[in-house]
Amino acid sequence: MLGPRKAGPVHHHFTPEEWQRIQGQPEFQELVAAKRRFIIPATIFFVLYYFALPVLVGYHPALMSRRVFGEVNLAYLFALSEFVMAWLIMALYLRRAKRFDQLEQVLIARVRSDYQ
Repeated sequence: MLGPRKAGPVHHHFTPEEWQRIQGQPEFQELVAAKRRFIIPATIFFVLYYFALPVLVGYHPALMSRRVFGEVNLAYLFALSEFVMAWLIMALYLRRAKRFDQLEQVLIARVRSDYQ
């Protein structure tokens, strides 16, 4: 038995007119800007980090084939580090997402209070 289900995220349904009003709210613009400040640099960093391995192996094979211990070389360690990097970015995003959720709740409360 899995036990009781936890409540999932609350989905808010807005009309197109409500979305127009929401997009004009300073809280919405702050939320979008906050997400962009994290997501764009994190994505650029990850893509550069990810493609660094084939570039380094292609242009610096002697460096990347250098053994670190036993049969393990720098290329293998770099490849494994990509898993670690993905998990670190995920953990950082989860921390940041708590702030995004707070901004979302402020925005939703404001929009809901405007309609009442």
